This record gives sequence, C-alpha cells and structure tokens, in this order.
Amino acid sequence: MTDRPTPRQDWTFQLVDTLEKVFADECPAPMAAGAPLSGFLGETLSVQLAYLPPAAESRSALGTLHPRVDGPLAHLVQVSTVELVPCALVAFDGHDEGYLRDTPGLYPDLLRPVPSGTPVRPAVGYWQALWFDLEVTDPALAGRHELRVSVADGDGVTLFEASLEVVVHPVELPALDIVNTHWLHADSLAEYYDVPVFSEEHWDLLDAYLGAAARMRVNSVLTPTWTPPLDTAVGSERTPVQLVGITPDGGGHVFDFDLLGRWLGLCRKHAITTVEIAHLFTQWGATATPAIYVRTPAGTERRFGWDVPATDPRYRALMAELLPALRAYLAEHWDGGVLFHISDEPREHMLADYRAARAVVEDLLAGATVVDALSDFEFARSGAVDTPIVATNHVQEFLDHGHSPWVYYCVSQHRDVANRFIGLPSLRNRVLGRQLFVAGAPGFLHWGFNFWAAQYSARPIDPFTDTSADGAFPAGDPFIVYPGPDGQPWPSIRYRVFAQAMDDHRALQLLRDLTDAATARATVDQGGTLGYATFSYDREHYLRSRREVDAAIIAALARRDGSPVPGTPMAASRPGGGTAG
Repeated sequence: MTDRPTPRQDWTFQLVDTLEKVFADECPAPMAAGAPLSGFLGETLSVQLAYLPPAAESRSALGTLHPRVDGPLAHLVQVSTVELVPCALVAFDGHDEGYLRDTPGLYPDLLRPVPSGTPVRPAVGYWQALWFDLEVTDPALAGRHELRVSVADGDGVTLFEASLEVVVHPVELPALDIVNTHWLHADSLAEYYDVPVFSEEHWDLLDAYLGAAARMRVNSVLTPTWTPPLDTAVGSERTPVQLVGITPDGGGHVFDFDLLGRWLGLCRKHAITTVEIAHLFTQWGATATPAIYVRTPAGTERRFGWDVPATDPRYRALMAELLPALRAYLAEHWDGGVLFHISDEPREHMLADYRAARAVVEDLLAGATVVDALSDFEFARSGAVDTPIVATNHVQEFLDHGHSPWVYYCVSQHRDVANRFIGLPSLRNRVLGRQLFVAGAPGFLHWGFNFWAAQYSARPIDPFTDTSADGAFPAGDPFIVYPGPDGQPWPSIRYRVFAQAMDDHRALQLLRDLTDAATARATVDQGGTLGYATFSYDREHYLRSRREVDAAIIAALARRDGSPVPGTPMAASRPGGGTAG
C-alpha cells in the first residue's frame, strides 16, 4: 500500500493580489507582504482571498462562509466569488511559453457578486477565491485607512482575519487620452435576454452594458447605424439592429434618426466621447454591402447585403443620400468624435477590393476620420487607409517607418504579445496600458466586449458554458463580461485587470503632465526595453512600478503646490467605521 497524505484538518486562507489566478488544484502565490492597496479617487482597488477547505466527504459538512469587511471604507466594498468557467480551447498549437496552462479545463474568470449578508457555499476539495473591490470617489475619504477582512463559519466562529492598509490619493486621474474601444454587440444582448430589438427592455440592457464598458474606461462605442457587417458567414445575416430608419420616398429616401439620438443620449450619460459608425462594407475584403433594411408599405425589407456587390450603383445612390444626412445629424446632435470604417481586417491580397469599395464613398467622407483594423503596411504606405489600426504582432514594421499607430489584438495575437485570453497570466492583460503609453499609440481596439455567439454568428451561445465561440477562438477572446440576471453585466477577472491597465495609462498621463514624457516613460519602460513583444513576466513588477508612478505623482503635486498634499500616505486615517459582509 502507498502512504496517503494526512487529510487536511483545517481551513487554509491566503491573501492574493489581482494578477494571480487561483486555480482549483494549485496553491496560489501570496501577495507581497506589507504592500498597501493604493490608488486614486475613482479607481477600483482589488484583492483576493483564496481558501481551501478541510477534508470533507460532503458539501454540507463544510457549512457556509460569511465574509466580512470592517473599517471606515467597508461600506464601499463589493465582494464577489471567483467562479471557474469551462475552457475547451485554451491556446492554439504553436503558442508561446507564457501561458499559465494550455489544456481544456475549468479556469478562474467570472466574478459573481455576493449580495451583502449572503453566505458563500464552499466546494469540497479544491481552492476557491473571494474577490474584494473598493472604489472611493469622495475626497473626504482620501487618505490612509485600515480595512479588516474576516471570514466566519455558520456558527460565527472566525476562521480568518487580516488587516489591509488602504491608501487613497486625494485627486482623480485624468480621463484616458487615447481612444479605447471594445465592440459592444447589441444583437447578443437581445438574443441572450430574449427581448425584442430596441424594445424598452433592450434599451435598459444597452444602458447597463454601455455603463459597464465605460467603467472599463471604454470611451468609444461601435454604433449600429445599420447592422455591423462583422463576424457574419457569407450569405447569412445577424439579427438586425439598425438604428437609422430608412423609408423610400419617390426617387429618394427619408431618414429617421430618432433611435440614433437615443443611442447618443446613452453615450453622453456614460461619458462615451466617440462613436464609430458601422462598417460601410463587409469584413475580410470589402466585396459586398452590409445588410441594410428599409421600411415599405409591406413591411421592413432587406435591400442590401452579401448579395449586393460593394460597387453596385444602387448602394452608391443610397450612400449619396444617407452619409451626408447622417453627418449633418451628428454635427448638430453630437459634440464628440466620429469614426468611420470601410471594412474590417482586409488582407494584402484584398487591397484592390478595399480601394474599390472606398472609392464608392470617398467623396462622401471628405474631412471625416476613417479607421480600419489591418496588418499590412502597404495599406498605409499607399494611402488606402488614413488611420490604420494595426495588430500588435505586426506593428513593428509601422514603428520602423516612424509610425506609432492605433493597435489591436484578437484571436491571432496568441504569441509573444499582450492579450486577455483566460489561459494567459493577468500580467499580459495589465501590461497593455504602459505599452500603449510608451509607444505613444493613439488608440486601442478589441472586437469582443460581449460577443455571445458561435463563430460567424452561426447561433447564440451560453457564455457560462462556452468561452470560445464554439471552439473557434482561445477562451476569453469573444467577450469580457457575462450576462448577469436582471439585465446586469457581471465582470470577469480580465475586465477588472484591463481597467487597471487603462488606469495605469491615466496615471502615466498625469505624471507626464506634472513632469515630462521622458520621466513618465522611465518609470515603466524597463530600462528602455518595454515593447509590444518585450515585457516583464514578474507579477510584482507591475504592482511595484505602479506604486512608484503614484509616489512620483504625489511628490510632483507637492512640489507644484509647495506643501504636502493632504490625504497622501503621510496623512492619518479619518475617524469613522463601518461594516460590509
């Protein structure tokens, strides 16, 4: 007989930083001793508490856990459970060595909010985690505080307790000064929640999810003036989500922008500053027109789509009316930025088709900003696209030619560069903010805020059971939020970490403005070696360097103002107390 390990007699708890992922079968690395949770007003500060129960042969034997937070900021803490999600495709063959794991399994990702006072049911025999979020917006609560975290069992016996130092700096970071867009899919919301498109229920969902995007520092939103011709199989259609009403009228058309106006109102509500008009031609080549619907006495009819070529004179005739009317409406009713797209991700051999499609509308877009995701430098060199958005694994050629373009990553950027796949360490998500700052990139794009569908939009999927678009993409690529009940989005670990990356960028902006760009870059550029494909794998480096950025900001503010800034780490905690549990 082999010797069996001694059964676990007690609970095991471990405080863990947010760049560690707590797997069911692996003891997580502890957070650095003595490091405070620190940041500025409006930032979300987070920490995890991992736990492993004692040996048990039934879930009922473990009872329930009752997390509790005490201290003057306790009422601002949201507790979530870190949930495991199924990942069938974690990584493509040929991936680099930087993945945490590459095998199918259950991976930590979903953050399920725990209502105050609700007990947590632990599972038998494996590691789990609680996630604590704190956001302070009131300047009166800035300063140094103690946050006491404890967990009790169902009988009130304390199983764990620890004190965390929290430092909230007394200023807000500036707004993100680059464009940050993650495409929101209005049809996925209608399909998952089973509500009619642009019904009041759908508008409530759009409101909630635009708000969630804004909290991830998204400041530009793909706007379905017509159903975006993205991720759609040739010959098929996505659920129509067309904001612009089009009615034939004699030899022309009448346009109804009322729904677009309501959309713009939601953008203003959530401080979205840029709208992206849906692509004017189909993806991967610009050979056809988007599905556009018109109102007729017989009902709504599709007049354009895969069956209508990009250069069809009928499409030019419609655009000759619609684009001037749309631009005039936006000029009157929208004071933010407007971006236009021709076609998404054209390849080198598609340049001629892309040029032909652009020629159809080029005069109608005079003076407009036209941006498109692509990777071939010839599109930029030849002037076919004004503002290229370049895949991070193809950006070096642009940099070598003196350009620092917008960048994007998605499914194909699975080697050597930042990404947000569930199987990657969170630091490869977090590093993006400083990469964008050091490179001077003017924008970032990702295609999937909430793409809850199989590849090519073949059918809706359940994101709680399918994280790979029916096995097409590495888990986590298609979406970064989950559809919670009552129309409320639930965040993921990746959502929280991406927001941290953008807050890193905002902190660097502030340091740059208080000092200079070289000083700000030097705090994070790893001695001049930081690039899109070269970055540290030391988790603590990202946390430590961010604290150094913050300290430099506080010192610069003190020099500017001629005195210590109240509420800095040298200030005392204000009296008061509270409890969250």
